[in-house]
Amino acid sequence: MCVTCGCSDGAQTTYTRPGQDNEQGMNHHSHTHVLEDGTVITHTHETDHTPSHPTTSSANHHHPTTPPPHHPTPSAQTHAQTHGTTLTLEQNLLAKNDLIAAQNRGWLKGRNITALNLVSSPGAGKTTLLVKTIEDLKTEIPITVIEGDQETANDAERIAATGCPAIQVNTGTGCHLEAAMIERGLDSLQPPPNSLVLIENVGNLVCPALFDLGEKAKVAMLSVTEGDDKPIKYPHMFRASQVMVLTKTDLLPYVNFDVQRCVDYALQVNPDLQIFQVSVTTGAGLTDWYAWLRSTIGW
Repeated sequence: MCVTCGCSDGAQTTYTRPGQDNEQGMNHHSHTHVLEDGTVITHTHETDHTPSHPTTSSANHHHPTTPPPHHPTPSAQTHAQTHGTTLTLEQNLLAKNDLIAAQNRGWLKGRNITALNLVSSPGAGKTTLLVKTIEDLKTEIPITVIEGDQETANDAERIAATGCPAIQVNTGTGCHLEAAMIERGLDSLQPPPNSLVLIENVGNLVCPALFDLGEKAKVAMLSVTEGDDKPIKYPHMFRASQVMVLTKTDLLPYVNFDVQRCVDYALQVNPDLQIFQVSVTTGAGLTDWYAWLRSTIGW
């Protein structure tokens, strides 16, 4: 089990193709291309499920039953060792991810490709905003999309319906995308120079804050149906992001959501956060969102 977030490292992944039953128990990573005609092509890569980091087992540690007087008690010593091991494993995991993320960033920068990492809790409206953005800007800006979900290719199929190249990365029990997944996605998609790559992360406001993917910026999305205190309940995500997009503002008359309180909380966590309030349904705020996208393209 990953000590950073609790994801299961060796879990099997299930892949879903339109019109077919799920294929259970395939020990592969899956990357699914969705073509313009709706065809889904899944590429699988064999995975070595041997943990890449050492595990901790009490059988591997032997402590004297009577420690010298200057040593801590066994319980305190065990606690210290466990704590130290956990920190080491987490640091090693993130260091490996950060190295690949740096390689991704260099690859993107060398081609003048801007990648944005869209993060939110499930149901905040990431895919809906992506579809609308692609429909409105695709003749102006070349866009490709990497979709992250635990299961299904549903979101990638929605993106493909716009004519935008997309790839689906299913993480199984994993709760976030990692830099290595983006590396393989970019290799498969081969986005053109001077373009925009939009990464839709797995719906989760915790773990994606820790994992750099090589993006230029994180965009935290929050819908008005979720509660105006989200920025202070999940401060690490909003602190790690450069932009917050408040979505579904057309529902404000029907929900108990204080926009100003939410904005104040967000700026309390991250005073440099840029904030956009949008509604895909009415089109409100989209002009400002598109202006920011145009301004952020390029390194």
